[in-house]
Amino acid sequence: MEKLGGIFNPSSPEMEALSSLTLYTIVTTVGILLLIVAAMIYIIIAYRKNPDDNQEPYQNFGNLNLEIVWTLIPCAIVAVLFLLTCNTMKVVDPPVGDHEPDIIIIGHQWWWEIRYPKSGVITANELHIPAGKYLLARIESVDVIHDFWVPELGRKIDAIPGHPNHMWIVAGEPGLYIGACAEFCGAQHANMHIRVIAETEEEFKEWEKQELVIPPTPRTGLAGNGAKLFQEKACMNCHTIMGTAAAARVGPNLTHLNDRQTIGAGVLTNTPENLNKWLTNPQKYKQGSLMPNMKLSPTEVEAIVAYLEALK
Repeated sequence: MEKLGGIFNPSSPEMEALSSLTLYTIVTTVGILLLIVAAMIYIIIAYRKNPDDNQEPYQNFGNLNLEIVWTLIPCAIVAVLFLLTCNTMKVVDPPVGDHEPDIIIIGHQWWWEIRYPKSGVITANELHIPAGKYLLARIESVDVIHDFWVPELGRKIDAIPGHPNHMWIVAGEPGLYIGACAEFCGAQHANMHIRVIAETEEEFKEWEKQELVIPPTPRTGLAGNGAKLFQEKACMNCHTIMGTAAAARVGPNLTHLNDRQTIGAGVLTNTPENLNKWLTNPQKYKQGSLMPNMKLSPTEVEAIVAYLEALK
């Protein structure tokens, strides 16, 4: 089930801390605004000029005690917000050190590469995690600045080329959490979605185990023909499929493509019909992406779709 509600529907300790800080800040600033508006209304009414009095209105040239009070109160407000912010940073920021990440998330134009260095699993655009477990994620980029953000789970954090950042990823309960790139990164920035799938520990281990299985390459039939076309049509120059000669990292790893919910980083639901549309003309659905129109015939598209659908 998809989790909705933005930053005020937190599903992790990190987002709970950030939501609380945001709420405290909003309440404080709104209170200050109301106080200023009330003071202005009072001054306008209490010190307005009497139309029957031709004398200059009374001039008040300052009140030392009042000035001290309205200086100390803002200082106290800033000090409280500073302490709350420090406490939030302590909860949200991972420890500094040489800790090996549990997950590596790499931003590309315009998709997400996801690596699990401890197990060797590599996937794209769908991040599987065990619910309730803290995972240290390293956020990187191979081209421009991206920004990884799943509102229910935590902070926004930049993916900067040559400068990895780290964050905690944890989901309080199983479910589907939707995120996106939050830093303008080019023409298809709005179509760079991320799906976080939080599962029970057993479900996650089963998924990870399945991802490590090398799918057999079809040798006959339509899927077998598609496997040959995948090698001949230069698809292997951009993609990886375990158990084959395809080992490039320009585009997403397609080893278990059929197990993913979407294609094109969320632009289309992963169905045979949509995969056919994507291979026929990817630029129609994600103009400017690095996936070229290979000018495949309908028969060739059908065969490659059959092959990719067999990758489970």
